[in-house]
Amino acid sequence: MKEKPLLSIVTATKGDFSDYWLEQLLAVSGSIQFILVYPPQVPIRIIEDSRVKVLISPYQGEVMQRFVGLLNVQSQFVLALDDDDFVHPGILECTYCYFQRFPKSWVLRLKIKNIDFLDEAGIKQSWQPIGNLAELTIDCQTPENPFPFQQGKHQGLLEVPIAPLNKSFDIRHAVFPWHRRSDMAGIHFENFNNKVWRNDLVQPALAELSQAMKVAGALTWIPAWSLDRLLGLFIQAKFFQKDAIIGHAMPQPEQIRFSYKNPALKEPRLYLSAEILLMKSYPQYGYLWNLFFWQVYTIPKVIGKGIKKRLIGNREQGTGKRGNREERE
Repeated sequence: MKEKPLLSIVTATKGDFSDYWLEQLLAVSGSIQFILVYPPQVPIRIIEDSRVKVLISPYQGEVMQRFVGLLNVQSQFVLALDDDDFVHPGILECTYCYFQRFPKSWVLRLKIKNIDFLDEAGIKQSWQPIGNLAELTIDCQTPENPFPFQQGKHQGLLEVPIAPLNKSFDIRHAVFPWHRRSDMAGIHFENFNNKVWRNDLVQPALAELSQAMKVAGALTWIPAWSLDRLLGLFIQAKFFQKDAIIGHAMPQPEQIRFSYKNPALKEPRLYLSAEILLMKSYPQYGYLWNLFFWQVYTIPKVIGKGIKKRLIGNREQGTGKRGNREERE
């Protein structure tokens, strides 16, 4: 591409995405680039579209694939999208209009609609027009309506505050495994994916995060967990401003269709390594300590879930049955 695109959509993939997903992705027109990152030694699908850039990660794993893709973004804005989730074809115009109106915003939180991955009709339904962002009102949380985002009650652009990282560490998280977190409740968020970010914030955060991955000297720790929450919180920690409004959340209709799968069908995954990196880089934030100990107490559950899933899988193989995951593939 001769000119730098306005928006890059980065996807870590094994190349097993559906033809329909690719068709819908390429339906986004304008100044855009699609970055597909494959693991090593995987067949590359040929795509006849000059906007598509294919990269090969030096290592296996979603973290390194996503990392490689994000490092190669040169556009003003970036969106991380999985290869079974769908984005509105008007996302480019939406991005342009939003950041023209709010040039100092960090991020645009897109409206997500969760759709069962087996609900083909729901996934393929026509997209509704996004509407004119210049005419949308600005909404905010109030004492009378503290959770408008979760309840779907906002019709304008809802102000999104930075995660309250400066909250004090709650010792109960370290002592009582049954003590539930409440500090993550609200319109603020932790995750990076399915949001449009300013790339001038993402690139410095990636550079610092890559240094945090180094364990000792030249030895680099190549993690094997999701980059999603790690990067979302890492950016907010790096540029933290107390009570800052870092962006807005879009109202309905949805701009992202998230292919939802029952957690029981997913491979269990430990996320504690991500929290360790956050703690290593920003130990001053009590919010991250709360998250760390909450993750510590999930380890037995994750291990138990993995053993149960393996036993069920072996039993199904012995009886000739196939689980939902295999049927989908």
